[in-house]
Amino acid sequence: MPVDRPVALDEYPIHQVPLSMKYVATGDRNAYDRCIFHVFDHAGRALLILGLGVYPNTGVIDAYATLRLGDELLAVRASDALGDDRTDLSVGPLRIKVDEPLKRLTVQCDPDPADPDGLSFDITWTAAFPAVWEPHHVQRRGDRLMLEGRRFVQAGTVAGRLRAKGDEVRLAPGEWTGTRDRSWGVRPLPGEEGGRAAAEHTPEGFHWLWVPAVFEDRFVMVVVQEDADGHRTLNDALLVHPESAGRPDVQLGWPHADISYRSGSRHPERAVIHLSDPARKPLELGVEVLTSSPLAVGAGYPPATDWQHGSWQGRGWTDRRVYDLSDPAAHPMAGYGVTDHAARFTLDGRIGHGIFEHGSFGRHDPSGFTGYDSVAP
Repeated sequence: MPVDRPVALDEYPIHQVPLSMKYVATGDRNAYDRCIFHVFDHAGRALLILGLGVYPNTGVIDAYATLRLGDELLAVRASDALGDDRTDLSVGPLRIKVDEPLKRLTVQCDPDPADPDGLSFDITWTAAFPAVWEPHHVQRRGDRLMLEGRRFVQAGTVAGRLRAKGDEVRLAPGEWTGTRDRSWGVRPLPGEEGGRAAAEHTPEGFHWLWVPAVFEDRFVMVVVQEDADGHRTLNDALLVHPESAGRPDVQLGWPHADISYRSGSRHPERAVIHLSDPARKPLELGVEVLTSSPLAVGAGYPPATDWQHGSWQGRGWTDRRVYDLSDPAAHPMAGYGVTDHAARFTLDGRIGHGIFEHGSFGRHDPSGFTGYDSVAP
């Protein structure tokens, strides 16, 4: 039997419960702690998504990076056994370094020795705005707690290099933007058995928007989750100023989105998110989609069929591959997962850039979708 000893983090006065920092306070197998970064150019040529997750009750740590270039998606994934050093944010060729908490981080992917022309990067992410909380996120099926998460989001600038398909790109200031979020709590992992709650409380529909929009002098964050009938279970709209401005965050009311979908699909091409300031002045956040990356392809989000976060792949597992996104029929499950769209935004004459993360499956009465096979006319 292995000896149970303190870990390095136990030296610090950061404990929340009378347990070693090696353990989480819940025995739920679905406990997780992870992050995601979006790095994208303002012309819509490239969208890099990367993240790292820890699953302490299944003993897994994994990470991924995907890069959308034209009709191709380059993916790197890695998984391993979780060790005791939780400050070591590295798996295989992928790593994240917290240079200055909430201020500056470095994300890296080493080149593949067998394919030095494949995906690699070394990027410094620097905060342009303070990190802000999203609402406490709770989701149940019947009486069963399926998801409980805490998340903060932040917008910043990026610098460094990105190499793919033999070409190296320097991330020029003013031409690239980076957003990120950190979340932790409980959410379903592969192998989760929903039991009676899943059998008797299957959702008829799900509609999701997660929208960090970055402008030179402000950051707008919108998050919306709705059931099939439009009942809203998560809602927030916030305007954030740079920390140097010394101005408080501003709530922007109850957001409503008018989304223009590509005919025969649920792929958004444009949108207007209707907001209002505290004086009830209407504000319109315009959205123009530039390029898209489905999280169920390469990035490990459900319902990915080849790899999902938190699944045990054995020690030292690394996988690199290229997906062809030119034919949507080649990835039939992608439309039943969330897709991240790099987008150009407008607000009160300002132009900004960010992510329009969208997922809409099953019935959604406000959009006119009647079931899982329903699409825009």
